[in-house]
Amino acid sequence: MKRKLLALCLVLCLMPVLSAQAEDGFIRQRTYAGEFSDLTPDSRFYDNVAALYEYGLASGKADGTFGLEDPVTLGQAIIFAGRIRGLYRTGDAETALACRQETEPIALAYLRYLQEEGVLELELEDYGSLYQPAARAQVAHVLANILPEKVLPRVHDELVTQAYASRRFITDVNEYTPYYQDILELYRRGVSMGSTGTGAFRPSEPVTRGAAAAMLTRMVEPALRVQPQWDLSALYSAQGLTLSDLVEPGKPVLSPTTREELDEAVRYMLSRNSSQLVLYYPGIDDSRARQLMDQVLSVIKTYCEQGYNTVYCTHTAGIVTLSFSAAGAGKRTEEFRAAAMEAAIAVHDRLWEEGILRPGMTELEKARVYYDWICANCVYDYQAGAESISHVPYSLFANGSAVCDGYTGAYNLFLKLEGIACTAQANDSHIWTVATLDGVLCHIDATWGDSGSAGSDSYFAMTPQQSWSYHRW
Repeated sequence: MKRKLLALCLVLCLMPVLSAQAEDGFIRQRTYAGEFSDLTPDSRFYDNVAALYEYGLASGKADGTFGLEDPVTLGQAIIFAGRIRGLYRTGDAETALACRQETEPIALAYLRYLQEEGVLELELEDYGSLYQPAARAQVAHVLANILPEKVLPRVHDELVTQAYASRRFITDVNEYTPYYQDILELYRRGVSMGSTGTGAFRPSEPVTRGAAAAMLTRMVEPALRVQPQWDLSALYSAQGLTLSDLVEPGKPVLSPTTREELDEAVRYMLSRNSSQLVLYYPGIDDSRARQLMDQVLSVIKTYCEQGYNTVYCTHTAGIVTLSFSAAGAGKRTEEFRAAAMEAAIAVHDRLWEEGILRPGMTELEKARVYYDWICANCVYDYQAGAESISHVPYSLFANGSAVCDGYTGAYNLFLKLEGIACTAQANDSHIWTVATLDGVLCHIDATWGDSGSAGSDSYFAMTPQQSWSYHRW
């Protein structure tokens, strides 16, 4: 055991104490000047190994090399982690050795220290495992929790979560990989970005001293942390979606008697990509049919992104057929609806590709992007009559002009492409958006917001009380 312990110490050759501590954790106390013969400025991990030396965390091997390609043992990984923890907690890298038993391996003292600190749970089968090369997954487990988030924040949390969930990135790690959550923590905190364009971690492979130096110095030096250069724009493409996909599916209701039931029936129609609703009301007459048409138009307004705003009704023997279209479009309604959807998807995808929309943005931030886009790309059609195509989203995309229901329909279409829950609120003369943004109910009036070259702040993300003060309903 003593011979093994001696070998461990000779390979590691760590500096005993870092005497000063910066406010955010660590400072460099010396300058690297070519102390390692195998480290040149063009070495892959030059900056990291030099930083490890300058922080006083390593002095290299007895032969004057650092051993860039030598494997790191589990014991060495634990010692590195314990030293960083000690420096953070007390400014003394050797804190763990204060209670070391004379004959025990140094690594075991550091392990006990990390366990007592509550930052590492690791059970050893025997002491011999301390001298075995550590797998990358093991090193991730040893390092993942030794520094608190205020020192090592999750700066890439949303990016990593989205990328990993897509199954297109970090593909060699899954829920069955040992310590997979700890591996993901290293990505989230800028300690690792993987070894390929898709962020492969290689969890079962051993870790070289050079790669270990990279991970360690990224933990203590914010400037050395890395950001995965992953293009996630394809993950957010809305290509292939249809208008029917944007509707929460309803259930068929043969004879709706309440607004809620009528909404259920309308959603059932829309989610089936149909423009016709067949209901049954025995003994219905023309007066009741007209009343039903008004009711169903009131419901369809709340789905103004669908491009329907006119209904034609026939009834016979109690069977009522309601056929929907767009004012001014007639037989071209479905063509215009498809064109509006295609145009909205193109804008959506372009905003993601250009980085204007990004992973990690809040729903409020995304909603503002679309609000500003509409205000910059549309003008109000003051000449529109009751049969004008300006009443549907198609006009905003095709003509760059619309009235309030066209504005609102296009805006709600954008929000729903982002998965943001929204509807339309109307009074006798106006219609606007009501959306839930990050759990908060907001009123958004893209029409009134389009009062200049950029969207007016006054009509974006209004509280219900603010909205009421502008237009009651």
